[in-house]
Amino acid sequence: MTAEFIVAVHSLVFLNHKKCSLSSEMIAENVCTNPARVRKILLKLKKADLISSKGGTDGGYFFEKDPKAVTLRDVLAAVELDVVKIKWRSGDTDMDCEVASGMAGVMDGIFNTLDASCKAQLASITIDDIDKQLFKENKNEL
Repeated sequence: MTAEFIVAVHSLVFLNHKKCSLSSEMIAENVCTNPARVRKILLKLKKADLISSKGGTDGGYFFEKDPKAVTLRDVLAAVELDVVKIKWRSGDTDMDCEVASGMAGVMDGIFNTLDASCKAQLASITIDDIDKQLFKENKNEL
């Protein structure tokens, strides 16, 4: 998982909370990151039909979905990430040693199971859940 996921979730929660069209600059200021980075991620969210946008001087991004229906698994899919991803494998399948030739396959299975488990957990958390948690713990407005 990367920071891209965090920026996507933060942006959706902020858009949901504000209930109006916001520029990428306004979202980036709240997320505390670069507007270009936010635009890149918002484009993915728009492509996944999680947000909409409108051009022009009064334009921006807005969230019109039911926050109880949008899960963190949906967000993860929109930004096209795996939660647990292996980038390097030990051993070599062509080696005579059973440990060296089999370790990559065993570890792939473990990581695939972990990834599926994490994605199942994310499917049980909605944008509304995060909003409620924020305002239960923090009585401040964003």
